[in-house]
This record gives sequence, structure tokens and C-alpha cells, in this order.
Amino acid sequence: MAQVKSCQQCGTGIVGRSDKRFCSDQCRYQSNNTAKRQNQEEKRIQQVNTALRKNRSILRQLSPKGKTTIPRQYLELAGFDFRYLTQFYRTHRGNTYHLCYDYGYLLLPEEKVLIVNWQPYMEAT
Repeated sequence: MAQVKSCQQCGTGIVGRSDKRFCSDQCRYQSNNTAKRQNQEEKRIQQVNTALRKNRSILRQLSPKGKTTIPRQYLELAGFDFRYLTQFYRTHRGNTYHLCYDYGYLLLPEEKVLIVNWQPYMEAT
């Protein structure tokens, strides 16, 4: 008589292949998500991704038309975190745009910030 295996997540009996570890996709997802939450590296990655998404959302909200100059304080008050970005773009004039996915910003004098949409010429070479 074959030994009945039990699900690693919920403990119910498993029917099917001999190497099956979970009774359903739901139990498999729950087990994998629990393991990820307990992994410190995964937590850090999730924190960085959350900050990047928040930064992009703030840039999108403050620049609906694609190019806007605003006081730096607006970004700070909205919770923008200047430490997180996805890439840099340096112009031939020496200006450095800080990009967060498809939005970028250029720090200007007098505590101003120019927000722009990503353009094809900004492609990393």
C-alpha cells in the first residue's frame, strides 16, 4: 500500500504525482510567499521596489504634461525619496538627469526641479 503524502502548507492528503509537495496552487503560493517574507534579502528588494514605485507615482502626479518645473519642496512634501532611482542620463552639456523608470528630474538652482518624461535619446549606451 502506498504511503499517503500530506501538503507542506495545510497538511491535507495529496493525490497525484509522487513528487508533489502541495495539494493546490493556493497552498504552493502561500508557502512561497511566506518564505519570501521571512527572507531578509527579499524584504530589502521589496522595500526598494516600493520606494521606486512611489517616486515614479509622485513624478507622474506632479508632471501630468510631461515637462514641469516645480520647487524641490513639493517633492519632499509628497514623500519623494531622492536616494532611489533607476538610472542617470548625462547630457552633452554636462547636466545629469536622475531617472525613475520613465520619469526623470534635473536638480536646478534655487531649489527647483525640472521633471521630464523619458525620451528615446536617453537610452543607455
